[in-house]
Amino acid sequence: MNGRAVGPVASDLLKRALDIPLAAFALLLTLPLSVLVIVAVWLGDRGNPLYVSERVGRDGRGFRFLKIRTMVMETGASTVDTTVSGDPRVTAVGRWVRALKLDELPQLLHVLSGRMSMVGPRPNVPREVALYTVEERRLLTVRPGITDIASIVFADLAEALSGAPDPNIAYNQLVRPWKSRLGLHYLSSATLANDLRIIYYTATALVARRYTLRQLSRLLRRTGAPEDLCRFVLREEPLRPLPPPGAHAIVTSRSIERC
Repeated sequence: MNGRAVGPVASDLLKRALDIPLAAFALLLTLPLSVLVIVAVWLGDRGNPLYVSERVGRDGRGFRFLKIRTMVMETGASTVDTTVSGDPRVTAVGRWVRALKLDELPQLLHVLSGRMSMVGPRPNVPREVALYTVEERRLLTVRPGITDIASIVFADLAEALSGAPDPNIAYNQLVRPWKSRLGLHYLSSATLANDLRIIYYTATALVARRYTLRQLSRLLRRTGAPEDLCRFVLREEPLRPLPPPGAHAIVTSRSIERC
């Protein structure tokens, strides 16, 4: 499939025409699984199996973001937004729920409501969005997505940042620069055909990660991405601190005044 981009991103109407039937089908298909997971989470500690938090969506509008809870109760007030391997907040049931990405299933409801899309930059928490550069704020011009290339490439995020003294700073130094660049490239190259490819690669990454990363590298190359971005998604090199797009300095604090 060789889709043609409509403006900077695929047309809203065309994307919604893809999003609604896909989300409805996926919701119906996964409903029995979602119920089983919700029951398993509830049986684990008898707490609310759903978790609601604030995320920033299109045009900077906040919305209540729904996930299946994978952490102990009362972690919403924490200022730690990045979860690493071995995080004591993650429950026993939550570990395998997160590993299989089953906690994301309720977000299909957000796609049906129009707050999210099947594919697009992942929605971030207000604390992180407040640090965005002018360039990164372009990520807020589209609906956030359930999946995108960065989500696939950083599926091992918890392991990659394991051992970091400050997971939030490590995220901003090691992950955010690449994640934002991948999101910005999506804005300039999105097509419905590529959205379908990204959805397909989201599934293949669960069983064939190396194959999937090679396919993503080829996709980026075909859509005119810089060569360093095409190489990076192979994840063959160690992560190193870099400034985020539109900035000249590496992030050393989440204080807005110092970013």
